[in-house]
Amino acid sequence: MADFPSKVTTETSVPNSQNSHGGNSIRGLAGSISSRVDFSFIRSIPAMLMIAEIVFGLLHWALIAGTSIVGGAYGWVLFVAITLWILTTVLFFIILFGVTQKLPAVPWPLTVMVYFSAATVLYLTAFITNAAYVPHHVNSYYGHLAAAAFFGAAVTLVYGASAFFSYFDWKGDGGNAATNTVPT
Repeated sequence: MADFPSKVTTETSVPNSQNSHGGNSIRGLAGSISSRVDFSFIRSIPAMLMIAEIVFGLLHWALIAGTSIVGGAYGWVLFVAITLWILTTVLFFIILFGVTQKLPAVPWPLTVMVYFSAATVLYLTAFITNAAYVPHHVNSYYGHLAAAAFFGAAVTLVYGASAFFSYFDWKGDGGNAATNTVPT
């Protein structure tokens, strides 16, 4: 009976379960996440533009949503701003975690180019609508709506830059037939 505790094991998982408990679990979790993250994407110009779109887009729709003006023209502006903010955030994480490599059937360069081109046009209409409906007289919401118009213009320009870079990504290297020949 005295040797009972030495014969009993309480492990219910893999034999080396000490590596998955305690301080090592954080290191293991960080290692598994960092192996899935595309760090070269984070350092790229398209990623920096997407981060700017997310930050400026959030500021844009938050400034408008912070006013008591609802419906009408600002309904369109909020619809465009919030929808594109959500879609850009999702696209950022899709590219960051390498989902594009796991779904090769989707033509990602074309998809991203079409998305950013459409987002540029939609945000341009939202910016023009936002700027046209800023009240000319100073009221309690003038500052919010004027700042929202500024961030709407900034997001439109950033989406345009993303469309520009995604066009070149879709186009490839842009070489001619002599530079793209495959040796036989």
